[in-house]
Amino acid sequence: MLVVVGGDGSVNEVANRIAGVEGVTLAVIARGTGWDFIRTYGIPHAVAGAVDVARDGVTREIDLGRVTYHVWGGGEASSYFANVASAGMSGAIAQRANETTKALGGKASYLWATLAVFAGWKVSEVGVTVDGQQRAGRMHDVVVANGRYFGGGMMIVPEASPDDGLLDVLLIGDLTKRDLLLTLPKTYRGRHLPHPKAESFRGKTVTVDAPEPLPIELDGEQPGTTPARFEILPRALRLRVPR
Repeated sequence: MLVVVGGDGSVNEVANRIAGVEGVTLAVIARGTGWDFIRTYGIPHAVAGAVDVARDGVTREIDLGRVTYHVWGGGEASSYFANVASAGMSGAIAQRANETTKALGGKASYLWATLAVFAGWKVSEVGVTVDGQQRAGRMHDVVVANGRYFGGGMMIVPEASPDDGLLDVLLIGDLTKRDLLLTLPKTYRGRHLPHPKAESFRGKTVTVDAPEPLPIELDGEQPGTTPARFEILPRALRLRVPR
């Protein structure tokens, strides 16, 4: 058993090292900011509860996502993600949140970053393909999810199942300020869907491209930009979860 004491970024780092390794089980004691990864599984925030899960919980085999993308310095690289990846505005939001103080906690930090980035974000044309289904248009974001939560507690993909062998994809279209203000509070309860400017898919392979490179984020980290290809690796990680 490998116990991670940290946030979503720490889980991401470890998942990238042990993906597919036989006989290794991951347990998480959440000490970061967002706590998004553990929310899907009901792992307690409190240290004592998380230790109880590590000691007395059950092992669940979950999927991992793998992304091939363009790195900031040039060239191509591949990385895994355990929770949620995205391309577009949320990549800039994660970067903004990571570069500013998180003294107010994950929810407030990401909420402030969302409002700040949205005010200056330039929506671009984006092309997306999910298992051969193609979509193109002006989009704020493309969310590619294994878990349900990101952004400090937003249940962005309420129906995502982390062990079904599929990625849940949410296309977020050209939102107005009114759209954002009315919809954002609903994301924390998972009640923002259906929405006239959003479309959902499930698939094993997702590609995202745009005329101007879009920042991508993997579990809150920002390793590079589009063009990006996302794919699912079924049951590639063993995780300790509550009974």
